[in-house]
This record gives sequence, C-alpha cells and structure tokens, in this order.
Amino acid sequence: MTIGSIEALQAQLREKLYIADRGLATAIYLALKLERPLFLEGEAGVGKTEIAKVLTEILDTELIRLQCYEGLDVNQAVYEWNYTRQMMHIRLAESRGEKLEEKDLFGPDFLLARPLLKAIDPSAKKAPVLLIDEVDRSDEEFEAYLLEVLSDFQITIPEIGTIRAKKRPLVIVTSNRTREVHDALKRRCLYFWIDYPTFQKELEIVRAKLPHASEKLSNQVTRFVQELREMELYKVPGVAETLDWVSALVALDKESLDESVVEETLGALLKYREDIDKLRGDGARAVLERVEAAG
Repeated sequence: MTIGSIEALQAQLREKLYIADRGLATAIYLALKLERPLFLEGEAGVGKTEIAKVLTEILDTELIRLQCYEGLDVNQAVYEWNYTRQMMHIRLAESRGEKLEEKDLFGPDFLLARPLLKAIDPSAKKAPVLLIDEVDRSDEEFEAYLLEVLSDFQITIPEIGTIRAKKRPLVIVTSNRTREVHDALKRRCLYFWIDYPTFQKELEIVRAKLPHASEKLSNQVTRFVQELREMELYKVPGVAETLDWVSALVALDKESLDESVVEETLGALLKYREDIDKLRGDGARAVLERVEAAG
C-alpha cells in the first residue's frame, strides 16, 4: 500500500484511533518512503509500541514482534536448529544404512526461524512490520548483532550463507531509555522522541479511544494526570494509564471525579505503592482542587 503524503498518513492513523502530531507522522512517512528503520524513544506508556500495531493494520500486513529482555540471544531472536528433527533424520538414515554429511543436517529444512529471520524471509509476498520492542532491555552484545539486520536487512547463517530480504520490512525499534543505546544502532535508523502529550492532545486521545466516557470525566481525568506529571513520583503515568483509568471509571458508571472514587481506583493509574500512598488523602484532594480550578 502506498501512502501519498504526510497528511494522508495522519488521517489514516487517526482512523485507527492513533493521534499523531506532524513531527511523528513525518518520521513514520520517511521511514516508509526511505525504507529505513524508525527508532522511537520515550517514557513507557506514550504509544511507541502502538504505532507498530496501527501501521500493521494500515499496511494490511503481518506484525512480527521481538520483545527484548536481558539475556536475549540468537536462538530466541534469529534462528535455531530443529534438533529433534535432526535426530529423527539421523536415526532414519542409520536404519537405512545411509551415511550423512554435515550439509544433510544443517539446511533450510532443519531451520527454525525466529522473529528477525522471519522478518527478512525472501519468500514473503508482502513486507511485514518488524517491531523490536524495548531494545534497551537487551544486552549490548545482542544490540551489536542487530547492526547487520538494520543496515542491510540480511542475516548470515554460517552453515547456509547470507539470507537477504527481497521486500524490506518496516522496522520499528522502541526504547524506554533504561540505558543508552549505542550510536552505531541509532545511526542506522531515523529517530523520534515521543514525549508526554499536551492536555489538549491527551484529551483528544481519550475522546477517540473511549467515546462512551462522559465529557466531564474525560476532561477531569486528563487534567488530573497532567497534574500528576508535575509531581515527584516514582513513575508518572503514561497515556496508557490514563486510558486504563478512564476505562475503570466508566466500568464503575462514574461520570465525574471525587475524592473517594480517586482513592478507590488509584491502582488503575499508579503502579507503585509509594506513589499511591503519596496521593491518598490530602494528596488527592489537593490535585482535585487544582483540576476543578482549571475548569
């Protein structure tokens, strides 16, 4: 699918209920146009992963997701050999009195493709979206391995050779910046920092995602969360938590905020005991007063 302009891309994202400003839409458009990976950085919960999911729908293709974590290695991310099938092949050959060579056991028929190899499959009829999620959680050794993939969209398997993509995947790399990602990886990507949204943009997101919430509730919750982001909390809530909280309040048939309902539902918004304790009682009351004063 060809997307003709940045404005058209913004409109398509909005149709899928993703509100993207011009800067982000431009970065995505260039990633599509130039066939370059897009590196998205920002706090947790601001919508980085969601972009890959929405683009998968817009492009009508497959989403291949690689969730990064400490200790991630080639076997989980790229490929491994199907040892069970190899052993069965060896036993079958032995029963027939056949002699096997190494090439008979290490070929495409015995290869188990993991996300990175799947994403550059030369036989793919349509380019997929490859989401490399939270790359900052992986080890630096694995990060270095990604360089070949992001530079040339190819993977070298010693026993087989180099496998190259015929249709380059749209690669979205995300980071919550728990550690700095090496410059070598960033240089291979277009870059965009996704910040917490303004009040107006966040309210627009809430209205788009949860249209059944009352106007007053949507407004109050958005202002409340915006106020929390100015406080010294262990972890301020992202947009994902804003939406979770509104959903919880709607499920309780609430149409506005008050002190008691805030205290009862803080667990849908904040994920650390220290932050919840700080908001109980006078904390929540003070924030609500500022919300009401702002209208």
